[in-house]
Amino acid sequence: MTSTSQPRPVRDVPELAAEAVEQWRTEEAELVDLLARARRSVGGLAAFRLGPVPTVLVTDPAAVQHVLARHPDTYVKRSHRARMLVGDGVLSATGDAWKRQRRLLQSQFTGTGMRRYEQRIADAARRTATRWEGYRRTGETFDLGEEMRRFALDTVWRALTGLPLDEHTDAELRSVERVVAAMPTLPGSVDEARRTVEADLARIDAVAEAAISTARLGRSPEPGVLHTLLEASAQHPEYTDRLIRDELVTLLVAGHETTATTLTWLHLLLDRTPTARDADPAALVSETLRLYPSAWLLPRHAVRDDVLEGHHIAAGTDILVCPFLTHRDPDLWPDPEDFDPSRFTTPGRLPVGAYLPFGLGARACLGTQFALRETTALLELLLPLGPLTLHTPPQGCAYSITVRPDGPVLASFT
Repeated sequence: MTSTSQPRPVRDVPELAAEAVEQWRTEEAELVDLLARARRSVGGLAAFRLGPVPTVLVTDPAAVQHVLARHPDTYVKRSHRARMLVGDGVLSATGDAWKRQRRLLQSQFTGTGMRRYEQRIADAARRTATRWEGYRRTGETFDLGEEMRRFALDTVWRALTGLPLDEHTDAELRSVERVVAAMPTLPGSVDEARRTVEADLARIDAVAEAAISTARLGRSPEPGVLHTLLEASAQHPEYTDRLIRDELVTLLVAGHETTATTLTWLHLLLDRTPTARDADPAALVSETLRLYPSAWLLPRHAVRDDVLEGHHIAAGTDILVCPFLTHRDPDLWPDPEDFDPSRFTTPGRLPVGAYLPFGLGARACLGTQFALRETTALLELLLPLGPLTLHTPPQGCAYSITVRPDGPVLASFT
């Protein structure tokens, strides 16, 4: 229980050397190792410094709920590292602008809004399943991650524009993946970082501009989210073509990178645990997201003093909520490294904040329902085709916006 009397400081982690702490700015894997050691050493609230900034790691479920759901105005989201890619889209927006943008988009991905995308999701899933049936007949080797990327991008493109993904757009939007992969190693200067990926950003801008023009001319057979944004621009002057571009790219990044990664990990986990193939597809997805959550790290910044689970948090402290570690806490998840979909089919109740693959609270991913529906729709078609043989299983993880396998995964049907 949170106490407001005589709060105590968060325990620090003295064995973490300052030079190791600095390495996270260029090596995300170093940060993951640092955070894992902090949790093992101190527990669900651990204090240390990232350079000059006091930092607190938060993995305890009650503290997670406090930060993300109960006090979002105290623990705020600052400028997102993907801003050069997504601009002022809903992922990086803050304050009143974020509230307006979130309100407009929320209706597109919940309740009745989701029903308009059911057929588009089904069409994209059938397109992928048809391609896999061909691989099965010929025995052709294919890139598993690339297949999942194509499916996820096709699905979100249909939702945004009302059109299936064509080959030219697919090729140009590989720039999104290149920019995302480059982010951990980009220069610290915003201008230098932008120059490094300037060509890819130009390609992304060109795709967005063409999509906006097509939607404005009414050439799509069915309206998509892009049409909703254009309608908003008629009443709200802040929805300039630039902001519409930013929202479009934000939804592209958030809507395909995370889904493709989840589906790739799911097949890798099935290869390691073939007995899980008979599990319910929804349980397979949920357990995959436990081990590899879409949002593996959620940075926040304390703008005022607070008491967090009886501990004093000073204004100016950086907070790192880490679902990746919360989901691997043995006190919450027995045998946490095991892939066990039955965790999500047997009765049991977890504390709020123990499972948050899409975040928690007001800033949780607004496309959660969409992502879950598209992943299960695809699995319902792919799993009956039979197991895969993986020729190049990855050796580890690559940490960026998402947690990805650290290399390509070549596969064929067994």
